[in-house]
Amino acid sequence: MTYAEFTATLSASAPPPGLSPLLRALWLEHHGRWAAAHDLAQQDETDPLSCWLHAYLHRREGDAGNAGYWYRRAGRGRFAGSEAEEWQALVWAVLGP
Repeated sequence: MTYAEFTATLSASAPPPGLSPLLRALWLEHHGRWAAAHDLAQQDETDPLSCWLHAYLHRREGDAGNAGYWYRRAGRGRFAGSEAEEWQALVWAVLGP
C-alpha cells in the first residue's frame, strides 16, 4: 500500500481489511478513536514503531510526560513538528521504503 492509497481510505467509514495493526491504529486515531488506537499501540511494547505511535497518541492526548516516556522507549526525541506532521511521518515509517 502506498501513502496515497492509505490516505484515500480515510474517507471511508471503516478501516479497510488487511491493514497492519499500526496502520489500523493510525486510521482509527485519525477518526477520533483514540482508545482503540491506543489498544493497538500497546500490543508490542518492544517494537520501536509501536513505541513511537504510543508516544504520538499520548502527545495528542496532552500527556507530555507519558509521551516522553514512549519517545524514549522508541529511541527518539520528541517530534519537533506539528501533530499532523508527526501522523504523516508515522504513516510513512510504517509503510516503509
